[in-house]
Amino acid sequence: MFEREVLDRGEGAIRACLERVPFLKIRDIKIEPFMHGRRPDYIALIESPSGQYNLVVKAKSSGQPRIARQAIDELRAYRQLVPNPYPVFLAPYIANATAKLLELEGVGYIDLAGNCRLSFAQVFIEQRGIENPFSERRGLKSLYSPKSERVLRVLLTSRQGSWKVEDLSREADVSLGLVSKVKNLLADREWLDPRPGGMRLLDPEAALKDWAREYRFRKHKSMSFYSFASGIEAEELVANAAERCGVRIALTGFSAAVRYAPAVRYQRAMVFCEGDPLRIAQGLDLKPVPSGANMTLIQPYDEGVFYAVQDRDGIPVVSPIQTYLDLMSQAARGEEAAEALLEGAIRESW
Repeated sequence: MFEREVLDRGEGAIRACLERVPFLKIRDIKIEPFMHGRRPDYIALIESPSGQYNLVVKAKSSGQPRIARQAIDELRAYRQLVPNPYPVFLAPYIANATAKLLELEGVGYIDLAGNCRLSFAQVFIEQRGIENPFSERRGLKSLYSPKSERVLRVLLTSRQGSWKVEDLSREADVSLGLVSKVKNLLADREWLDPRPGGMRLLDPEAALKDWAREYRFRKHKSMSFYSFASGIEAEELVANAAERCGVRIALTGFSAAVRYAPAVRYQRAMVFCEGDPLRIAQGLDLKPVPSGANMTLIQPYDEGVFYAVQDRDGIPVVSPIQTYLDLMSQAARGEEAAEALLEGAIRESW
């Protein structure tokens, strides 16, 4: 949403929030002329039993933390120009991290869906949980598209301290423009330190967990089989068949997790296969089954899953980051195994 659209809807959102309190009277909502070179988007004159207050409102097209922090700096300047001011941030959608930031800074917020938090004088208004049609899905689609995920994998997996755009573009095998776009999206969330000398993740765990919430395992093409061999034996057979066929593979899910955190228990092998999984299945005489499978062969939606594959006991295994994502998508103890992996192998790499 453009900032002009936010401004067009802003007054209605402010009124809807304030009108929930019977003892508040809205005397005026207006846009002030430039005041010494500074201009808030709205000033709402409010009358309460304890006196009159001016809600000084700054509107932005994004509710991500970096944008909100910029607005906070502007609002602090405005507070010196009107009597009894209370600063308020207005955006189509307020991210959870932004809401916490604003609360700590003593700044109220209102979104265009009706979620809000205002706390001044004897007034406290809070509304959360209203479904927001303005949530920043477009940004999420851009950040978690297959090619963008390649950039995230490099930032989360590589031990290199910082990356220049050109180097990251080559390492992730994506365009310079896409790296710059991902850089901006991460910086808006304050997960990235975008210094000219090289970018690095400030909060890799937050970035990984958010990615896991948006990651959709079902986008891969999975086929389920039953093998008379099981566990490590079955995985070795798949690896040998893949080598004979010239097919790139890598264990994932519980099959990968047990190589990083041996305490993990599992009953079904999971293997990424480049190309049609049936090539390997036919080489092992595996038959697809609707239930009771102990082998899942997966054709990935993007070859980025093979980034930073490791050799464990002679078998390729996806990186701990990819393993974490795939575990979080599994119902049976997947989240528990993912947390064990995060604690035992991932955090120490950061």
